[in-house]
Amino acid sequence: MTAKEKIAGLWGSNDRVELIATIVLAVATILTAWSGFESGKWGGEQSISFSEAGAARTESTRADTLGGQLAQIDVAMYIDWITALSDELTAGTVTEASLSPYSPTDGTVSGFLYTRFREEFLPAVDAWLATEPIINDSAPKTPFEMDEYVVAQQVEADRLAVVADQKAALARTANQNGDNYVLTMVLFASVLFFAGVSSKMNRPRNRVIVLGFGIVTLIVGLIILASLPILV
Repeated sequence: MTAKEKIAGLWGSNDRVELIATIVLAVATILTAWSGFESGKWGGEQSISFSEAGAARTESTRADTLGGQLAQIDVAMYIDWITALSDELTAGTVTEASLSPYSPTDGTVSGFLYTRFREEFLPAVDAWLATEPIINDSAPKTPFEMDEYVVAQQVEADRLAVVADQKAALARTANQNGDNYVLTMVLFASVLFFAGVSSKMNRPRNRVIVLGFGIVTLIVGLIILASLPILV
C-alpha cells in the first residue's frame, strides 16, 4: 500500500475530509466572531477606565491644591496668633495663668484669632496646648505635628490618587486582554485560511497536511481563548 493510499485510508474519502474542513471552518468562524466581540468590549473597558483614571487624577490635583491652600491659611493664622499672644504676654494684657490650660482672653487679638481658627485646625491646636508646650520641652513644636491635624481635602486628594492608579491599572489590564483576544482572532483567521485552502488541494496528502495545520492552530487558539477573562 502506497503512502497516498495509507493517508486516504486514515482520513477516509474526500467527503469526510470536506466534512472535517467544514466543521473546522464553522468553529473557527464562530470563535473569530467571539474574539472580535470580546476585543471590542475590552477596548471599551480600557477607554472607560482611562477616562475614569484621568478624571480621578484631575480631582485629586484639585483637592490637593485646595488642601495646600487651607494648610497655608492654618500656618498664617497660627503665626499671627502666636505672635499676638507673645506680644500680649509682654504687654500684660494676657496673663500666664490663662495659658495653662489655655483660654482665649476676650478683647485681645490672640483671643480673636483663636476663635477664627478653622474647625479642622482647632482640635489640633487644643491637643497641642494640652501638652503645655511652653513648659514642656518634649511637647511637639507646633500643632501641625499633632495627629489631630488633618486636612480633609488632602486626605481626599490621596484617596483619589489611589483611585486613579487603580483605574489606570485596570485600563492596562483591559488593554492586554484586548490584545490577547486580537491574537486569538489572528489564529482563528489562520484556521479559516488553512481549512479553506485544504479544499482546493488536489492531492489527499496535501489536504491532510494543510487541514492538520488548521486543526493544530485551532487547538492553540482554543487553549489561549480558554485562559482569557470574559467581559459581557
